[in-house]
Amino acid sequence: MSGLRERQKAERREAISKAAIELFERQGFQSTTIEQIAHVAGVSAPTVFKYFGNKQEIILEILQDADKRALKDTRSRIPDMEDPVDALCYLESLLTGYALQVMHPDLWRELLPMILFGGDSGLPQRYRAMNEALKAEICGLLRELQQAGKLHADLDVELAAFLLNDYSHLQLFRLVNQQEPDIASHSAQVRQITELLFRGMRV
Repeated sequence: MSGLRERQKAERREAISKAAIELFERQGFQSTTIEQIAHVAGVSAPTVFKYFGNKQEIILEILQDADKRALKDTRSRIPDMEDPVDALCYLESLLTGYALQVMHPDLWRELLPMILFGGDSGLPQRYRAMNEALKAEICGLLRELQQAGKLHADLDVELAAFLLNDYSHLQLFRLVNQQEPDIASHSAQVRQITELLFRGMRV
């Protein structure tokens, strides 16, 4: 029975997330209420609050899940990649691709001011905490490449992770502010900068 209950909880949580994104993209994040999310998800408003404290938590969980998928998929491919730049560009392409997959650029454009300058919403602080966790994961990935002999043994992986993560975010923000996101140009520029950053790091 406990397995069934856990499965039902997971399904309810997913239904709430899907309903929220559908409404956010259709009518905007600010204009969407918890009551509307509950109605589309087929649950009560108190049930939504049971799973998520507010709308911001729904957004952050969706983005965090996308980041986790990108990291998992990248780690599965690392053994096949000799060039660390290939591995890091692949990770960035997945982080960006999944971010745009779970949230339309229009929604990103609405949320960016709140993420960066959210005032009392608490969103910037929570997003920064999530971003710190992502940076730690990138740091771990760099250590794996280092241990495999693909990066210099004396590389400061924490600094490298900071630079890569910050640059990736800057490029994502630029990309979603384009009327028609140019993924090909974005990927080419990311590779150029990653090559530049890692030119002195290879063994």
